[in-house]
Amino acid sequence: MYNFDYHRPSSVDDAVRARGGSEDATFLAGGMTLLPTMKQRLASPSDIVDLSAIQDMTGVCEDDGRIAIGAMSTHASVASNALVNQKIPALAKLAGGIGDPQVRNRGTLGGSIANADPSADYPAAVLGLGATVKTNKREISGDDFFVDMFETALEEGELILSVNFPVPDKAAYAKFPNPASRYAMVGVFVAVVGGETRVAVTGAAPSAFRVPEMEAALSNNFSEDAIRNVNVPADGMNSDLHGSAEYRAHLVNVMARRAMKSLS
Repeated sequence: MYNFDYHRPSSVDDAVRARGGSEDATFLAGGMTLLPTMKQRLASPSDIVDLSAIQDMTGVCEDDGRIAIGAMSTHASVASNALVNQKIPALAKLAGGIGDPQVRNRGTLGGSIANADPSADYPAAVLGLGATVKTNKREISGDDFFVDMFETALEEGELILSVNFPVPDKAAYAKFPNPASRYAMVGVFVAVVGGETRVAVTGAAPSAFRVPEMEAALSNNFSEDAIRNVNVPADGMNSDLHGSAEYRAHLVNVMARRAMKSLS
């Protein structure tokens, strides 16, 4: 690691002030990506602003029919939360399938979506449920949040405070995990929210995306058979030593049908 200055503010205002007052500062949430990249000297921020002492950024509550989850809530806390399990069990299941126990007890919701790793699980839920990302400056629609690989709509120094998830009529998540990392090679979140059918995919492409063809088919016939022959093109899909673009495109249909099957 390179040298850096460390800050541990106790309020959002102090965190934003510390971030803005430094030459090349970055926020630290769970550190699941930032710390390894710093150890490998692939990142060298001048200042680290640790968010772990900000109590207002943790916890789960129901707010106007939505489930608001603090950005610093860990995956484990989301997976075990009684309200999340009651209102959005598919989200609890998704959180419980992230990484291993060490990752789930350190990694956070806000850190995950801010990092926008193409194989992360939460982006599928944010898109699939039509969630809203609340920051210290504004509210961002989930449909507008993920821009590209490791790129979001967040502005320089903007801090995620919470994510507000609508309570769906029904929802399910299915993923094909990399056996070593547990990252999603492909994960598909299917939901009906306020009568609208949404299908969101993570892991397959540089950024999470929705599948309008599947959404239209399921709107007419909400069944596994309705999407059996709805395939996404391999063009633009991720391709690496774990799976080709064609393989990932095939998995989108397989995981979508598995999600549907769990709802039957």
